[in-house]
Amino acid sequence: MFQLMLLFIVAATLLTITPGVDTAMVLRTSTSCGPRDGAASSAGICLGLLVWGMSAAFGLTALLAASEIAFNIVKWAGAAYLFYLGIKLLMRPRISLSVDKPSFDSPVKRKEKNSAFYRGFLSNILNPKVGVFYVTFLPQFIPHGMNVASFSMLLAGIHVLITMAWFALLIALTIPLGRFLSKPRVVRNLDRLTGCVFVGFGVKLAVAKRA
Repeated sequence: MFQLMLLFIVAATLLTITPGVDTAMVLRTSTSCGPRDGAASSAGICLGLLVWGMSAAFGLTALLAASEIAFNIVKWAGAAYLFYLGIKLLMRPRISLSVDKPSFDSPVKRKEKNSAFYRGFLSNILNPKVGVFYVTFLPQFIPHGMNVASFSMLLAGIHVLITMAWFALLIALTIPLGRFLSKPRVVRNLDRLTGCVFVGFGVKLAVAKRA
């Protein structure tokens, strides 16, 4: 059991730090909107991972692996959302960050945080590859005789903790670069670059096949 857990931690860490749409989402939000919004986006993504993990634990995501129709519905919804985010950034990139500094508890700040949280959540929950990943990856690390549902939830929780630590590191690295990243030209180019990344991930998701 210890060896399986260790192997899972190593494998999950390597998969987490591999660049993907979630990493792009956190980096873009943190650099353009600040570390608090980056943390909110990270929380949304991690909530999406928990939802997928719970679904896999109780066998719900098996439908994605078994049904071509179910997989395609979620796949096209996720691809459309990534296209929407990417085209929006390409067509209307920002030239500056917000000058106003509303308090953490103000309605404006809460709205911004909520928006970042929901963007992170939707970008993750609308990616069916995450569900297929869980339903095919987790069972490989469940010891014989263990309760599948409870142990799957444990593994999913470990993956979420690894993801949170990775995102925290990414956000921390953007803080020293805040002054440079707030320059109008940098903000505009970053939005356009991120837009291209999101469109690219949308295309990759659109042509994805069930494993």
